Amino acid sequence: MNLKINSFGQYLSNYEESVTNPEEFWNGIAEHFTWKKRWDKTLSWEFKTPSIKWFEGGQLNITENLLDRHLPHRKDQIAFHWEPNDPNDSDSSITYQQLYHEVCKLSNALKSLGIEKGDRVCIYMPMVIESIVSILACARIGAVHSIVFAGFSSNALADRINDAEAKLIITADGLNRGGKQVDLKSMVDEALTSCNSIKHVITLDCIHANPSMTENRDVWYHEIIENQSLDCPAEAMNSEDLLFILYTSGSTGKPKGVVHTCGGYMIYTAYSFQNVFQYHEGDVFWCTADIGWITGHSYIVYGPLLSGATSVIFEGVPTYPDAGRFWQICDKFKVNQFYTAPTAIRALMACGLEPVEQYDLSSLKVIGSVGEPINEEAWNWYHKNIGKKKCPVVDTWWQTETGGIMLSGLGDHSPMNPTHAGYPLPGIQPVLLDSNGNEIVENGVEGYLCIKFPWPSMLRTTYGDHERCKNTYFSNYEGYYFTGDGAKRDETGMYRIIGRVDDVINVSGHRFGTAEIEDAINTNSNAIESAVVGYPHDIKGQGIYAYVVIDSSENSDTIKASLIDSVSDKIGRIAKPDKIQLVSGLPKTRSGKIMRRILRKIAEGEQQNFGDTSTLLDPEIVEQIVSNSIL
Repeated sequence: MNLKINSFGQYLSNYEESVTNPEEFWNGIAEHFTWKKRWDKTLSWEFKTPSIKWFEGGQLNITENLLDRHLPHRKDQIAFHWEPNDPNDSDSSITYQQLYHEVCKLSNALKSLGIEKGDRVCIYMPMVIESIVSILACARIGAVHSIVFAGFSSNALADRINDAEAKLIITADGLNRGGKQVDLKSMVDEALTSCNSIKHVITLDCIHANPSMTENRDVWYHEIIENQSLDCPAEAMNSEDLLFILYTSGSTGKPKGVVHTCGGYMIYTAYSFQNVFQYHEGDVFWCTADIGWITGHSYIVYGPLLSGATSVIFEGVPTYPDAGRFWQICDKFKVNQFYTAPTAIRALMACGLEPVEQYDLSSLKVIGSVGEPINEEAWNWYHKNIGKKKCPVVDTWWQTETGGIMLSGLGDHSPMNPTHAGYPLPGIQPVLLDSNGNEIVENGVEGYLCIKFPWPSMLRTTYGDHERCKNTYFSNYEGYYFTGDGAKRDETGMYRIIGRVDDVINVSGHRFGTAEIEDAINTNSNAIESAVVGYPHDIKGQGIYAYVVIDSSENSDTIKASLIDSVSDKIGRIAKPDKIQLVSGLPKTRSGKIMRRILRKIAEGEQQNFGDTSTLLDPEIVEQIVSNSIL
C-alpha cells in the first residue's frame, strides 16, 4: 500500500479498500514504519465498553521512527526553523542530528531524576524548540507526556497535574507573547502548593527572569542536560502503551484526560499529514498552533517528524509587531504548506490587504484551516489573497479525541467547496444519525455526526475514568462514536460541519465546557448562580455569554471585572466571557432545569419566538433578561 495518494481516483480506490478490507489496508500503511516486533493482530474492537486495540503484540518506539530512522539520509536536514516572538531577535534552527542529540540528553536527564516508563510528565512551556525536545524525551524513555497550554492558570495547571498524578514538570521561567512577557515559573510554584505528586521541576532559562528555585526540587534545564550522553536507547513500547494524555473540556464537569497510544497514533498522524498537505521532499511546512493543543501534537511534532519534514515553529502572535507577521514568516522561510485557524484568518482580514501585499507568498502550495468551521467570507479571502487562487484550501475537521484529521481535502487531489470540510480520509467511516439514532443514507441532509468503525489514532479512554469515556463518546448512540457535532452531507457526499450540539463552546478553535466556566464564575463571592452559552462572534467564531445572578450592591462594572478575574484564575484568560449580563434570575422549569435554549436565542439577538415556555416556573424572568440583554 502506497503511503501517498496522488490523484482523486486513487483516493476513491484507497477509500473503498480501507472500508472493505480495513485490516489489510492499515497493515500496508504500518509496514512503512520501523517496529521492534511486528504486531500479531491488526485490530480488535467493540464500541460498547469501549475497547479498541490496534497492532496488538507490536513493539516500537515512536522516536525511532521520527529520529533514528531518518539519520542515515537526512541528519543534516533542518527539522525545525524557530522564529522568535520579536522579529528583531535572532532566529535559530535545529537539524535532525542535533534534535536527536538534544532528545537523548534530556532523556538521560529525566532518567537521572527517577523518571521511568509509564510515569507522567507535565510540560508547561513556551513555543520553543526545547518544548519539542521535552515531548520527544518523554516518548524516548516511555514516560507519558501531558502538555498544558501555557495560557492556562495555575489552578487549571494544578487540576491537570493532580488528575495525571505527574511526577515531574518541565517549564520555563517565562515566555514572550506579543508586547508582553508571562511569568510561567511563578504559576508553576503556585500550582504546586496544591499538588503532592511532583518530585522535580525542570526550568528552562527562556527570558532571564531569575525566578525563585526550590532546593532539592527545582533544577535548571541547561544544568541537568550538561554532560549527559548524546545517545539514549529507545524504550520498547507496546503498540497500546500510553503515549500522551491531553486534557480537553467537555459538556459536564472538569476537563478530561484524553489518552492516545503509541502505534495507531503514529501510523495515522503520519498518513494524514502526508496526504492532506501533500508534503513532498524539500518542502517547508508551518502549522501556527501551540503545542498545548492537539493540532500542535499531531501536526507540529509527530506527523511532520515521522514524515521527515522541515517545519517552522513560531513563538509569537499573528499581529505582533504588525498584522503582516504571518506573511513575513511565510516569505522568509519560503513556506509551502501553511495551516492556521479561522480566528486568525478573520482577525487578519480585518487589517486589510496592505500587510499581505508587502510579502512574497508564491512559495505556498497548500493552505489549511483547523479548529472550527470556516465561514465562506473568510474562506474566499484566504483562497484569493493568501493562496492567490492557485492553492487548494484544506478545511480540516477533527478533534483532540480523533488524534488526526478525519474530513478534509487532499491538497490538489480532491474537489473544494467553501465551508465544506470535504470527504472522509481513507479508513474513516462517518455517518449522520437522526434523533432516534437511525443512519440517514441519503445526501442533502443534516444529522448528528458519528463514526461507525475504529481508526488507528482514536482515543482509547479518558485517563483514570473509563466510564466517563464510555458515557461521553459511546453512550449517546449505541455502536457509534459520537463526535458532539452536527453536520450536513451535500449531494456529492461532502461534509459540512454545522457546530456543536452539546454544551461545549468553540472559542477560536478551543473547546470549553459551559459547566467548567460556570463553576469558575460561581466561585466568586458575588455570584449566586450562572449560566453560560455561546453566541456568534465575528472573529472568534463563538463568543462566551454569561448570565449571572448576583448577591451584591457593588457597581456592576466592578462585579463584572471580578467575575472575569475568577474565570481567569480558575481556567485562564482564554476562557473569559466576552459578555456578562447580571440578572435577577434564570429561566427554569418547575423541576429546576435551566432552559439554555432560551438563553442561547437571547445571546444571538432574538427578542421573541422562544418556543414552548409553558414549563417555566417564572416566565417574566425571560422578559427581564431580554429587556436588559447585551446586543
